[in-house]
Amino acid sequence: MVNGHVILPELTRQFCLRLDRTTKQRVEWNMSFSQAPLEQRMQFGIFMAPFHPVGQNPTLALERDLELIEHLDRLGFNEAWIGEHHSAGYELISSPEVFIATAAARTKHIMLGTGVSSLPYHHPFMLADRMVLLDHLTRGRIKFGVGPGALPSDAFMMGIPVAEQRKRMHESLTAIIHLLTNDEPLTMKTDWFECNEARLQLRPYQKPCFEIAVAAQASPSGPQAAGNFGISMLSLGATSTAGFDLLSPHWDLVEELSAANGRVADRSTWRLVGPMHLADTAEQAAQDVKFGLHDWDFYFQKIAALGLAAAEEVTDRVKAVNDSGVGVIGTPDDAIRQIERLIKSSGGFGTYLILAHEWANTQATNHSYELFARYVMPRFQGHLARAKNSMNYAADNRPKFIGEVVNAIGPSVMEHQARYAAKKAAAGEAEESSAGTAVGLEGMAESSSSAQ
Repeated sequence: MVNGHVILPELTRQFCLRLDRTTKQRVEWNMSFSQAPLEQRMQFGIFMAPFHPVGQNPTLALERDLELIEHLDRLGFNEAWIGEHHSAGYELISSPEVFIATAAARTKHIMLGTGVSSLPYHHPFMLADRMVLLDHLTRGRIKFGVGPGALPSDAFMMGIPVAEQRKRMHESLTAIIHLLTNDEPLTMKTDWFECNEARLQLRPYQKPCFEIAVAAQASPSGPQAAGNFGISMLSLGATSTAGFDLLSPHWDLVEELSAANGRVADRSTWRLVGPMHLADTAEQAAQDVKFGLHDWDFYFQKIAALGLAAAEEVTDRVKAVNDSGVGVIGTPDDAIRQIERLIKSSGGFGTYLILAHEWANTQATNHSYELFARYVMPRFQGHLARAKNSMNYAADNRPKFIGEVVNAIGPSVMEHQARYAAKKAAAGEAEESSAGTAVGLEGMAESSSSAQ
């Protein structure tokens, strides 16, 4: 125990240390990369539960989800995380692995992660085996997000005690990390699963393994797992009031437990999640979200656990989203300020994930992501400074450069004009000579005609 927190069991700690030794190149890369400011190397993606109001065609809703990921792939977003839910009618994806396999075939670059796989719902051997298969099928374009399960109604239907979910997540993760990173067979027995000399047929496609990230929200179980197992962290409620206040304490816990297990926590693996909708003007953004903000708020007020203060008018809901910091309904400048606020509060992180939603219709939603990619992403990825500096340099030195151009072009122009004038003069002399010859011949013809 360290300050009341459970330290990773020695056997699993050895597995993680072995993983660290086999990823020397990755560790060295992270060390050199961390010398650059975090905001200059930030990555971006979405966290797609998804949220589709009851009453819509579910087949078309899922197709919109796939088309959105295709759109993000074209825009240059780095990753998309896909949820797993089994009840409550809004969050329709029950198998993120199946969805990812479909999305991977329709995209080229974007990384695709389970966001998250609810570990207590699955036998760890079967889940690890499916993820390895998916890693091969996608040629290494997957990430593995894990958590205890979000909706109590899911756990209830499967007879899983809610009080046991976080303990079971830890047990499952212990088994899964062994299966993914160790060639030795695993024998492990708990009160809900058993592995007897278990080993996977295949290694992951990514060497040595795909990235694993654990969900973190209100409880300390997420940062405890991140620090104990040496994995990444997904802060799902980063922009809620409670989640925002926990950002710094959660990361402190990750660092504390990482050090206790012989590792150094890497902020570049930390992801923060929050909702946004952007438009060209704040007024247009507020107009856009009349389409679906009410349905989203209803879900979190009545079913899930994030609701805003009750409000009847859309304008009041928009104000509540912006004033509370839960999200952004505005312009790219508002999005930039929100991310800067999160950087300041957290101390720095590696990836910002937009919580996907349907506050607006499809056209306005796609435009929102395009504005984010065009104006917000490059602000935090170091792509703007050089272009701006180059523009300023050219503008500041314009008189000098234009003067040199004039000096270079002037003699050439004058030389060309002289050649042209000489050529024109020569052409004129030839024309006069030709005209004189013609007059002479005409006179001779007239004389000959008179003589006859």
